[in-house]
Amino acid sequence: MDGISDVAVGVKRGSDEMSMYNSPNSGMSSISDGASNGSDNKKPRVEAAPPSRVLHIRKLPSEASETEVIALGLPFGKVTNILTLKGKNQAFLEMGTEEAAITMVNYYNTVNPHVRNVPVFIQYSNHKELKTDALNQRTQAVLQAVSAVQSSGSPSSDVQEVLAAASSPVLRIIIDNMFYPVTLDVLQQIFSKFGTVMKIITFTKNNQFQALLQFSDPSNANQAKLALDGQNIYNSCCTLRIDFSKLVNLNVKYNNDKSRDYTRPDLPAGDGQPSIDPAVAAAFSKENSLLGALNPLSAAAAAAAAAGRVALAGQTGSSGVLLVSNLNEEMVTPQSLFTLFGVYGDVQRVKILYNKKDSALIQMSDANQAQLAMSHLNGQKMYGKIIRVTLSKHQTVALPRDGLDDQGLTKDFANSPLHRFKKPGSKNFQNIFPPSATLHLSNIPQDVTEDDLRLLFSNSGGTVKAFKFFQDRKMALIQMSTVEEAIQALIDLHNCNMGGNQHLRVSFSKSTI
Repeated sequence: MDGISDVAVGVKRGSDEMSMYNSPNSGMSSISDGASNGSDNKKPRVEAAPPSRVLHIRKLPSEASETEVIALGLPFGKVTNILTLKGKNQAFLEMGTEEAAITMVNYYNTVNPHVRNVPVFIQYSNHKELKTDALNQRTQAVLQAVSAVQSSGSPSSDVQEVLAAASSPVLRIIIDNMFYPVTLDVLQQIFSKFGTVMKIITFTKNNQFQALLQFSDPSNANQAKLALDGQNIYNSCCTLRIDFSKLVNLNVKYNNDKSRDYTRPDLPAGDGQPSIDPAVAAAFSKENSLLGALNPLSAAAAAAAAAGRVALAGQTGSSGVLLVSNLNEEMVTPQSLFTLFGVYGDVQRVKILYNKKDSALIQMSDANQAQLAMSHLNGQKMYGKIIRVTLSKHQTVALPRDGLDDQGLTKDFANSPLHRFKKPGSKNFQNIFPPSATLHLSNIPQDVTEDDLRLLFSNSGGTVKAFKFFQDRKMALIQMSTVEEAIQALIDLHNCNMGGNQHLRVSFSKSTI
């Protein structure tokens, strides 16, 4: 099948083939034996397997579907295979890359994954790939649809219907059993885990709270629908019912508590409507909420944690300040943090902590940008170390007092000309993607050749795997061998002077070459 030949799905045939997952040599015997019925309360003690793109998922509820297992991996990258062991309440999920699997495990180590409100356990498998026979057509169709949407490849006729529905970036959301109020801010923070939320309109129809929510890309809308349809925002209530809208673009006139255009912060509030404070609904997050939020938190922070962003108890979630830890203190600078975090928002100030130089505070323009940067950069590798990104309890980053030398550890970037999101309605709002091995280059001078750019990016310490100019040669895609190399190249080469006062623009791409 064109465009999806790398997807293989199915179940193992015969006890001899299944035994590979239980053999003493596989390193999984104690996992399978200890969790054979999924009902034990203790985590089996097994030696952790090294990172692998195949993940072992345990203690799944017996009624869990393949789609729900796939949804666990979708926010982190392409899912290429799945094997479910129904009798053992277990599954194996194969991600497209090891980096995607590492990001997924790092995140779920911090926030417990739930399937049907039941906590499940995820760890690396000893297997480097899944070899399965393509027998399960229903699962195969789901994976092929997801693969086709994610890669924009040529879909087969089996998934045309799925893709036709998924061609809109706009979702229609109905909240059933709305025991507690649900605000526009809560929806934004839940759904933005799956991509950039551009616009939201909320309204009441037939005595039901409804919303229209527009992503920057239809594939993000598809991922959000797969993962969130049928989930509860708060424990046992506020159930999300999600469908694709026939609309492909929302027209938002006012920014207030009923509607919001995140690409146009200059819009008026209209009718004197106040903007709702995200902390208003704090009283309603007493119990576990969607996908396992932490307590006690305001509704906004609960939603943020639910959407895959780590928030600690006591934090309000409305701060635009991030705490970044486990940095390489020999290499990191305020400038390098400004460049990397600037991909997801306009960084105002950076402070590397004087007494703990592997940690830094980063002040973004607002809480939405902080959430976006946290969801994309937590668990990524920077200068060889996996960084941790959480919300800080600080509301602002303080500058050193006049005359006090802090060795250049604090820098104010408020007036930087390099902010990507200053201009309302900028195209940059539509081109925010997770870190990837492929980089998008723009503002390339006419006399710069492919060889020039390959050499430039090789000198940043990485290996260039592929390169492609766009038709006008002002833009190009360049693929490094790993996501870490691409992150390094972006830090080193974004805004690089290419001569004639033309500065190279570098960002992460959703495409591959």
